[in-house]
Amino acid sequence: MRRHLVPVLLVGCAVLAAEPADRDTPLPTLPYTPGLEPRFMDRSVDPCVDFYAYSCGQWEKLNPIPPDQSTWSVYGKLQDEIQRHLWGLLRTAADPSTARSPVQAQIGDYFAACMDEARIEDLGAKPLQPALSALAKVKDGRGLAAWLAGQHLAATSEQLLFGFGSQQDASDATQFIAAFWAGGLGLPDRDDYLDQDPRSQQVREKYREHVVRILQLLGDDAATAKKTMALVMDIETALAKASLTRVERRDPYKVFHKMRVTELQRLAPAFDWKTYLAGVGVPGTEVLNVSQPAFAQAVNAELKKRPLADWKRYLRWHLANAQARYLSRGFVEEDFAFNDRVLRGTEQLAPRWKRCVRWVDRDLGEALGQVFVQKNFSPELKEKTLAMVLGIEREMEEDLRTLAWMSPATRQRGIEKLKTMANKIGYPDRWRDYSSIRLVRDDFQGNVTRAVRFESARQLAKIGKRVDRGEWEMTPQTVNAYYNPTMNDMNFPAAVLLPPLYDSKMDAAPGYGNTGGTIGHELTHGFDDEGRKFDAKGNLADWWTKEDAAEFERRASCVSDQYSSYIAVDDIHVNGKLTLGEDVADLGGLILAHRAWKAATAKQRLQPIDGLTPEQRFFVGNAQWACTNVRPEAMRLRVRTDPHSPPRYRVNGLVVNMPEFAQAFSCKPGQPMTKPPEKVCRVW
Repeated sequence: MRRHLVPVLLVGCAVLAAEPADRDTPLPTLPYTPGLEPRFMDRSVDPCVDFYAYSCGQWEKLNPIPPDQSTWSVYGKLQDEIQRHLWGLLRTAADPSTARSPVQAQIGDYFAACMDEARIEDLGAKPLQPALSALAKVKDGRGLAAWLAGQHLAATSEQLLFGFGSQQDASDATQFIAAFWAGGLGLPDRDDYLDQDPRSQQVREKYREHVVRILQLLGDDAATAKKTMALVMDIETALAKASLTRVERRDPYKVFHKMRVTELQRLAPAFDWKTYLAGVGVPGTEVLNVSQPAFAQAVNAELKKRPLADWKRYLRWHLANAQARYLSRGFVEEDFAFNDRVLRGTEQLAPRWKRCVRWVDRDLGEALGQVFVQKNFSPELKEKTLAMVLGIEREMEEDLRTLAWMSPATRQRGIEKLKTMANKIGYPDRWRDYSSIRLVRDDFQGNVTRAVRFESARQLAKIGKRVDRGEWEMTPQTVNAYYNPTMNDMNFPAAVLLPPLYDSKMDAAPGYGNTGGTIGHELTHGFDDEGRKFDAKGNLADWWTKEDAAEFERRASCVSDQYSSYIAVDDIHVNGKLTLGEDVADLGGLILAHRAWKAATAKQRLQPIDGLTPEQRFFVGNAQWACTNVRPEAMRLRVRTDPHSPPRYRVNGLVVNMPEFAQAFSCKPGQPMTKPPEKVCRVW
């Protein structure tokens, strides 16, 4: 999955008008930024020394991080422009005096309620009272399970002890089964509770203060709030110790443990699973995936260890924490102060309109997507993208047929997987129907709860049903893309196919470097260290010979070791084992895109443009998708939690492994952007 990063402008002595003076104005249409912008380059840098700086040096100077952002990138800037465009569409949809379609009425009424800050402020913490009152009345384990089930249906977070939902059965990807996964933490990662470096200790202390302040906003005095905070830290630390690391969770075998509900009951008998399953509306569930059995055992041990009153205090905190951003100003500012300012270094709370656009996108995404696609995505663009996808797939097939290190048996299964991979471009064939959600203009928190209940019920209704392979996991207005191994499909939302990421007005070189690299990236995910463990049907199955698997691991280790040598921030190294899948996909994707570009333009007489040869334009076009500024706090968090390497290395880490780059820029052996042939990493 490509990751959003962000851009701005200034070159030579002139100030470039790349960013409108007022970012808080709606955009009637999306602005045009070319797919390769020479003004963003810093040609004083030797591309053979630091290709990222050569391609993005001026972009970084021209694009300082806005105060409401923790990072600013090409992806992030485009997403910001799309949000401003959607803001205008939503303001129109929110006007009841205009003729509105049913879809416009839905998104407009949700948006209007969200923007009614005066009413939200008047309510304070009152929207929490029904759930808090129900929690206060819980008398036993059965009542606790019933309350938790209700909140899992209505809450927007999986922080409430554990997560529960549906997922494709990794042993039979045609079916959905129930799923239990680890949760219960307020900090971003389990290592945040366990690491003893000064930064981790500082974050934990800030978190303690955050817990106390939220509880005081609920009405607790300081002494009571501090006692609850200590309890929260004790429980969360115990749960963190029992949780898998992010690297461990990258192994699909470590998070797939299919068992009967009776087995889960034996694993964690202190919790009333029968009452819980009835409460979430799936009382007949017999089989589920317990993604982390040790976590379930830890929950059981903690339930046996602690009195019911402790759990009610712990859950009261988590309910308030999960809902704080939807409440009055005091809650909103405290939520921002910790989760954005402390953890990510963000300076200012995003304006209300931007938060409301995000929540409409999250809760009514495909309704909003219909309006977005109608104005911004043409059938011609879909056809051009598909042609690029098919060309890159042909190069992958050729790669599979000719790889010297792969045996015929594995080769055949790989080609089978490639040929059954589905390509989804732009938007779903069938739009999701949200008409059953009651949306009113004077009940924002209620709208959020009802929308979440709708989605929870929709997901739970899948249990025991056949998989709908036409479903999307991203909205069309999302600037990103993804590969789903259990679906065996690539998904390219409309927003990621717009300039400057894909510029159909420009020559093919930057388009293949940027969007072609994205397509190749997602395709390669089907064959990275995780994706290769799923077969053509999406089942978790080993289709590799022992020798081929060993050779893959050897080649992947070359990539992992390379990225682990990079410094991300301060003295913190990239975790090459965490980023391995994305790094392999970046490299494989760019190689495939380059080959597809050469094939597509083989009969053309390509000429230099803007002082760059066609080959150079391909590589600069790829690099400029990654131009980014990141706050140090955000980078520290990303190194711990993000499976993507820092942007600089998503550029420089690739070209050192591509002799075509060294040839394009006449790099000499020994320069930083080159490697001796025997040290070049290559998986695909």
